[in-house]
Amino acid sequence: MAAKKKPKVTVDQLQGFKYFKMLNPLLDRLHDCGTERDRAGNRTLFFDDFGSLILFYFFNPILTSLGGIQQASKLDKVQKILGCTRTSLGSLSEASRVFEPELLREIVHELAGKAQPLSKGKEAQALKDLTAVDGSLLPALPKMAWALWVDDEHRAAKLHLHFDVLKGVPCEATITAGNASETTQLRDTLQSGRLYVVDRGYAEYQLFQDIIDRGSSFIGRIRDNAVWEVLEDRPVSAEAQAAGVRRDLIVQLGCAKSGACFKQPLRIVEVETGKTDAHGRPEILLLATDRLDLDAELVALGYRFRWTVELFFRWFKCILGCKHLLFQSHNGVTIQVYLALIASLLISLWTGKKPTKRTFEMIQLYFCGLASEEELMAHIEGLHSDKATQNS
Repeated sequence: MAAKKKPKVTVDQLQGFKYFKMLNPLLDRLHDCGTERDRAGNRTLFFDDFGSLILFYFFNPILTSLGGIQQASKLDKVQKILGCTRTSLGSLSEASRVFEPELLREIVHELAGKAQPLSKGKEAQALKDLTAVDGSLLPALPKMAWALWVDDEHRAAKLHLHFDVLKGVPCEATITAGNASETTQLRDTLQSGRLYVVDRGYAEYQLFQDIIDRGSSFIGRIRDNAVWEVLEDRPVSAEAQAAGVRRDLIVQLGCAKSGACFKQPLRIVEVETGKTDAHGRPEILLLATDRLDLDAELVALGYRFRWTVELFFRWFKCILGCKHLLFQSHNGVTIQVYLALIASLLISLWTGKKPTKRTFEMIQLYFCGLASEEELMAHIEGLHSDKATQNS
C-alpha cells in the first residue's frame, strides 16, 4: 500500500511568532554570510532564513520533517514574521551543505554567556565555571559514509559537549564521526578559566596537563590501577567523611614514564559511593584534580555534578528531538545540532530555568495554538516558585 500522505501545514496551526521576532537581531548577522539559489534561479535562501525555519521546526510539533518545514515556508504569515521567502526541498537540502556552521557556534557561545547561574552560596562559588564534558552518539543512516562508527551498516555522528553545570546550559560543542576521539576533541576546544569534570574515558595524563597549561583546572576520574607516590596524606574532615571521602592525598601521579608530563603535584581524593562493584566490593572512585584548595567534599560533589551532562543528552535527544537528523552531510548535521543547542539555550533564557519536558510541552502547545500566551507566561512565572519547581 502507498504511504498515507501527511496533511499539509496550515497557518492556523502555527503560533508563537512573537518569540521569533526576538531572534531577528541574533540571526541578522548571518544574512550576508551565504545564499543558496534554487535550480530555476527563481528563489534565494539566505542563511538567516534557513536558520529561522529550522528553529521554527524545533518549537512546533506540527513540523516533523524537512517537507513540513518546506510547506510552512509557503505560508504568508510565516514568510512575514520570519522574514523568509518560499523555498524548495532542494534548496533546504543544498543549503545544509554550503552554509558555514561555525557562525552558529559563535551564537551558542554568545547565548551561553548570557545565562545566569541557577545556584548560589558557598558551594556554587567554590565550583563556579564547573564544566561537564562528554560525548553522545546520534544515530545516522548507513548511506552517511562520513559518520564512521561500528561498520558500514551502523553509522553515527557524535556530539562532543561542554555543559556549564551551574548555569544548566551547553557552552561548547563539536560534531564528528561516531568513532572520533573524545580526548582529542576536548584538547582542541579547551578554554581558560574552566573547571572541567570528566569521566575516566578522558583519563589521559597529557590531557590533564594540557588543561592546566590552558589556564583551567580539572576533576577527573582515573583508572583503578593508577599508580602514584604519596607526598602528603591530608586529614579527612567530618564533612568530607559524610560525603564518602576515605582519603585525601597530595601525590606525584603516574610512574616515571606515564607521569613525566606532569609539571606539578596533583591530588587524589578517594570517594566511596555507597554502591558495590561487579564483585560485590564497595565501589571506590579515584578522583584526580589540580585544585589543592577545594575541600575534599566539594571535589566529590563536583564529580557528582558530571551527571548533569548526561541528563542534558536525554533532554536533547529524547525530548527536543535530535535523534532525528534532517540532513545527511556532516555540515548539515552540524548546523542542525547547533540550531538545536540555540533552541535549548533560548528556552533557558526565556524561562530562567533549565528546560524540562513539561516546559517544552507547554511551549509547543503555545506554538501550535492550543495554549494562550497568558497560559504560557503563567507557566513560566510558576517555575520560579519553589513549589512549582519541585513539581515540574
